[in-house]
Amino acid sequence: MSETNLKENEIKGRPLNELAALCHSIAREKGFWDEKRNTGEALMLIVTELAEAMEAYRHQDSAHFNEEMADTFIRLLDLCGGMKIDIEDEIYKKSLKNKNRPYKHGKIC
Repeated sequence: MSETNLKENEIKGRPLNELAALCHSIAREKGFWDEKRNTGEALMLIVTELAEAMEAYRHQDSAHFNEEMADTFIRLLDLCGGMKIDIEDEIYKKSLKNKNRPYKHGKIC
């Protein structure tokens, strides 16, 4: 899949599992999965994207902030796709747990 073949309707409004498959497909195409991924490294790359978003926020650069937030989701979804995590089901199950937790999960802050 090349950049010119990626259409807006392939991204917007898609279920998370489809986006995970797409993000993973692009990452594989670009060589990021040629060898077995180090999960710890992949998780830290996600943290790095959040740190870059924080830096953009500190500089009040909303365009860069938005881009780094997108990078964070792309890396998360790529990892979910690569690990074959049904992220929609996991979010559903976790949301049920959270819905039944006390206000602020019983903490004061």
